[in-house]
Amino acid sequence: MTKRLRLLTIFLSMTCAIAYAQEDAYTLNERLLSATREGDQASVARLLDEGAAIDSRNRIGDTPLISACKKGLAPMARILIERGANVSQANVQGITPLMAAAFDGNDEIAALLIARHADVAATDRVGKTAIEYAAGQGRTAIVQLLLDAGVDVNAAYRNHLTALMWAAGYDRDETASMLLARGAKRDLRDDRGLTAMDIAEQTHSMRVVELLSKG
Repeated sequence: MTKRLRLLTIFLSMTCAIAYAQEDAYTLNERLLSATREGDQASVARLLDEGAAIDSRNRIGDTPLISACKKGLAPMARILIERGANVSQANVQGITPLMAAAFDGNDEIAALLIARHADVAATDRVGKTAIEYAAGQGRTAIVQLLLDAGVDVNAAYRNHLTALMWAAGYDRDETASMLLARGAKRDLRDDRGLTAMDIAEQTHSMRVVELLSKG
């Protein structure tokens, strides 16, 4: 065998080895994402031990942690967080694990993420933050957690909307009441010049209208 042929053989062998390794890694990562979707904690732990990338992403950029948060799988989320998952990694839409937990309303997951210093100020591709998701969905306990983590109760986000305005627009009276108790201002206006009361009246959020009328 000539020297050139030997070198070519070595090169091809190395290329095949790399390809097989990449295929194995891809398969492990796909199995990890699948196990997360199915809520199979034992398989998730085993696949991570076998070398699956904990922050693998599916076609829309969801990591195993984002998937667990979307599905409200607190024990699964805890495993992933404790194993070192990126608590602020966003998908292609800019949705972070904390935003997913806020929308789903899982207080336990939200608390775990905040304790691990998840970015409470992150914005998605349309400019929404975790507190906007939580306020609009009436997730009062999560709104409270976010305020305790340092989010300004009167912060204005896209279109100058505050958390109180989000709660008002969806008739989330319990959340609105808590925000008021934490110092939310009633007289702030969005980019249309509307206050929380104006928004509540426009959306026929009568419980919030009644609440704001008492102040």
